[in-house]
Amino acid sequence: MSASSLPFVVGANTVEDQRARWERKRSRTAKELLETEHKYLEQLDLVLTYFVTILKAKGTLKPAVLETIFGPLESLYSASHALSLHLEKGNLGPGLENFCQSLDLYGHYAENLEHANKTLKEQVRKNKSFRRFKKLQETRPQFQGRQLEDLLPLPLQRLHQYKHFFRDLLENTNPDTAEYQKLTKTVKSVCEVSHWVQDIFDKRENSLQLLRVQKLLKGQKTRVLAAERWYIREGWLLVVPAKGEELKRRMFFLFSDILIAAKPCHPLHLLNSNKLSCQAVYPLHQCSVDKVFGHTWSQGGLLSLSFPHKTLLLMSSNQQEINDWYWSLTAAVRQLKA
Repeated sequence: MSASSLPFVVGANTVEDQRARWERKRSRTAKELLETEHKYLEQLDLVLTYFVTILKAKGTLKPAVLETIFGPLESLYSASHALSLHLEKGNLGPGLENFCQSLDLYGHYAENLEHANKTLKEQVRKNKSFRRFKKLQETRPQFQGRQLEDLLPLPLQRLHQYKHFFRDLLENTNPDTAEYQKLTKTVKSVCEVSHWVQDIFDKRENSLQLLRVQKLLKGQKTRVLAAERWYIREGWLLVVPAKGEELKRRMFFLFSDILIAAKPCHPLHLLNSNKLSCQAVYPLHQCSVDKVFGHTWSQGGLLSLSFPHKTLLLMSSNQQEINDWYWSLTAAVRQLKA
C-alpha cells in the first residue's frame, strides 16, 4: 500500500468506526426502550385489569366517576401497546408515526389528574363498597404493596422517560435517513407535550402557594389570589427605619407584581396567633432595586427599594440571602417592565 493512500483509508475507518459506535448506542437505547415499555404496560395493565374492567362490570362506580378517576388510561395503554409491537419488529419509524398521533392524550391526562385524585379520595371516604374493593385489590401480590394512587401518575412519568429515550435515539441515528426525520418530529412533539404538562404542574403549584400565603394573612383585605400572579419567594428581613428607630423584623412575600410586608399577630390572639398581619403592599412596576452594601463577601448586606413615595431599606446578616433577594427582586422588576 502506498503512503499517499493511507490517509484515505484511515479517514474511511474513522467514519465507519463512528457509525458503528452510533449503531451500538442506538441498539442499546432501542433495547432499553422496549424493555421499559413492557414494564410500563404491565403496570398499566394492573390498573385496567383489576380496577377499570371489574368496576365497569360491577357498576360500583357511576360511569362519569369512573371516567374522572381513570381518564384516557385505556387509550394510553393502546397507544403504548401499539408502539411496543412496532419496536419488537424493529419498525421504529412507523411506530413513532402512530405514537405521535396519541401524544395529546398525555396532556389531557395531566389536566385531569388533580381532579382524578380528589374524586378518588372522595369515593374512598364516601363509598364503602369501593373502599373495600380498592383495599382488596391492592393486597394482591401483583401490586407489590403499591396503592392505586401510586399507579395513576405513571403515564406522566413515562412521558418524561420517552423524551430522553427518543433524544438518545435521535443523537445516534444517521441524519441522512428517513427514520432520522421521523425521530426529529417525535422529539419535537414529545417536548411540546412535556412543556404543556410542566406548565399544568407549575400553575397548580403556584395556585397552592398563593392560597397558602392568603391563609397565612389575617383577614381578607389583602388579596393574594390574582390571575397572572406568580409566587417567587419569602423570608424574614430587617427593615431599617428612616429616623434611627429600632430595626423591625418583617416577613416578606415576593410575587411577580407585588411585594408584601407582614408581621406576626399577637401570640395570645384567640383566632390569629399563628397568622401574619399585612403591613404594606408594594407594587413592583414602579420599583428600582439597589445594593447599598453587600457587594463583597463580607457578612450581610443592605438593599434599597425605591418607590415613587417611599424608600424601603432591607437588611440581612446573611450575605447569600441578601444576594438571593437582590437577584429575585431585580428579575421580577425587569420582567414587569419588559
